[in-house]
Amino acid sequence: MMEPVLRIHNLTKHMGSLTPVKGISFNLERGSCTALLGPNGAGKTTTLRMLAGLLSPSQGEIRYGNSGETGADNQRWQKRIGYLPQYPKFYGWMSGLEYLIFSAKLSGLPGKQAKLRSLEVLEMVGLQEAANRRISGYSGGMKQRLGIAQALVHEPEMILLDEPVSALDPIGRREVMDLLDRLRGEVTILFSTHVLHDAEEVCDRMVLMVDGRIAEQGELSELRAKYRQPLLLLEVEPGEREADWLRSLPERHFIEEAEIRNRAARLVVQDMDEARAALVREMADAGIRFQRIEAGASSLEDMFMKVVGA
Repeated sequence: MMEPVLRIHNLTKHMGSLTPVKGISFNLERGSCTALLGPNGAGKTTTLRMLAGLLSPSQGEIRYGNSGETGADNQRWQKRIGYLPQYPKFYGWMSGLEYLIFSAKLSGLPGKQAKLRSLEVLEMVGLQEAANRRISGYSGGMKQRLGIAQALVHEPEMILLDEPVSALDPIGRREVMDLLDRLRGEVTILFSTHVLHDAEEVCDRMVLMVDGRIAEQGELSELRAKYRQPLLLLEVEPGEREADWLRSLPERHFIEEAEIRNRAARLVVQDMDEARAALVREMADAGIRFQRIEAGASSLEDMFMKVVGA
């Protein structure tokens, strides 16, 4: 296991009568890509803002880096963190290069070094040809990549990205997801999202938040193995006999969960071989006309929907 670059323990934030983050704990390993996953209102943005030093925790501890600096030492660690808010703001009259040089100087880089690093990062995010264009003429995906560039311009050890693709069209989303994939391993990435597919695409670890608490966390491979269950999908022809048979399926001892919709059934079963043999035999004996029977396994999306109560 790699060394954690960030450790948080019992992190809590009160805001008046609300508590958007309620005692969460997890680690980020150096060079990892972790998704902070959860529905809107789960506490993801508040968590990221505390980790970036923009909000002070009400309780709990944030420890950064090898020496274990805490949030009290945040001034030093802020220089090693890059942060992209959900709705980044830009000066539209600036060019992309001017904006990055401005950001680099704010981060403490001297003029010549600021320009060299800005050109390097623009190439990294695929904006070198648009470096001298005004930001007001950038597409949504280009602006989001520029936002990631400003988070990288001071060579941070860790970047925190709040819903980096939520407002983008499919092309812009693809551009940003490809960029995150290329950055994996070079920096430690934590990005929030409410879309499981985004997490599965580029991340190796997931932290699932619901109502300010961590409902599940772990390596994606471990979570897939943990929640994988045998699954049967059935679809029958229209008919009263077929409809009655479908409605009776939850009574079978080998079926753990049954979801019946119209002429289709989605069945989580205990043993695939037993369930498949029994149901095929039943359909043959009862003359049930079926259109489809498909064996598979439940997915992380099934786990996500169950945990968030959707």
